[in-house]
Amino acid sequence: MLPSHLPKPELFGPGHGEPSLRWGVIGPGWIAGEFVKAVRAHTRQQVVAVASRSAARSSIFAAAHGISTAVDSVERLVTLPEVDVVYVATPNSEHAATGLAAIAAGKHVLIEKPIGLNADEARALADAGRTAGVLVMEAMWTRYLPQTSVIRRLLADGVFGELRAVLADHGQAIGAGPGHRLYEPGLGGALLDLGIYPIQLASMVLGAPTQVTAVGDLAASGVDASSTLVLRHGGGAQSTLYSSMVARTPTSAVISGVEAVLGLDGPFHTPTGFTLTGADYFSPSLSWEDSTGLTLFDGLSWQATALAHYVGEGRAESPLHPLDEVVTIMDTIDQARAQLGAA
Repeated sequence: MLPSHLPKPELFGPGHGEPSLRWGVIGPGWIAGEFVKAVRAHTRQQVVAVASRSAARSSIFAAAHGISTAVDSVERLVTLPEVDVVYVATPNSEHAATGLAAIAAGKHVLIEKPIGLNADEARALADAGRTAGVLVMEAMWTRYLPQTSVIRRLLADGVFGELRAVLADHGQAIGAGPGHRLYEPGLGGALLDLGIYPIQLASMVLGAPTQVTAVGDLAASGVDASSTLVLRHGGGAQSTLYSSMVARTPTSAVISGVEAVLGLDGPFHTPTGFTLTGADYFSPSLSWEDSTGLTLFDGLSWQATALAHYVGEGRAESPLHPLDEVVTIMDTIDQARAQLGAA
């Protein structure tokens, strides 16, 4: 039976006791720019430094975003005494090395997804952070969005009954232009950049898979271009997850149990709404909409405030996206890429 009303989200809003940390950004690309804009507009966090191997690129980014310090190397940024936490937005192949350098310098670190290229890199980052006593967090911003908070509460309250399935997709039509990072072996592929979103949803809802089956196609460069993953989970539940960088899809998601089904509007990994419906064919529905006013990449701000809260609490990892789960998700991607023969 559906609840009479939907729970309110637990929001990571600014000004609720979290420290105002000083952030350094490594890798001044597009996503870093969106992150900095969201942090400046919607948090109490301060972005004080940026680094790139190109001094000119670093300076241009600093000027565009009002950042006081621009340096030309990872080593210079992570040793700046005025930096408390490092946001890593480099190419995927540099995530692990950059994150480890920040950890070794005693900095907390937020690393863009995927946290590394494989489970071994994820495990190395987790181990290093625990040893150093600093917080290590993957920038899986979806975990900190308002709709995800409501879904977690519905799951905890048993509204779905026995969980049976997760269906999710993430497809974008990305041209194989010269040097596009998603088409470069050792850097890209659809699973690492797009498929990770459906996979993390299935992990959050159903837990780690006990079996991974992947079918798909490779790009001319050898990276995975599109694939369907069928995952078996405990209790007989299954998830079917599609990712593609050659075709656009609705990027929606469904969580299905014996008592209720929830349909997330696309794109489900950004701030969005959902509809909860009872299991009977003519059951009524409850709809939820994000009323915070933060849309699209404004939503990157929630994870920054969450990280600050966790640092203030003395945590070494996110309770909403624990490092052991991050490693398991990367292992699922490893298995799928191996079955596909992806470069």
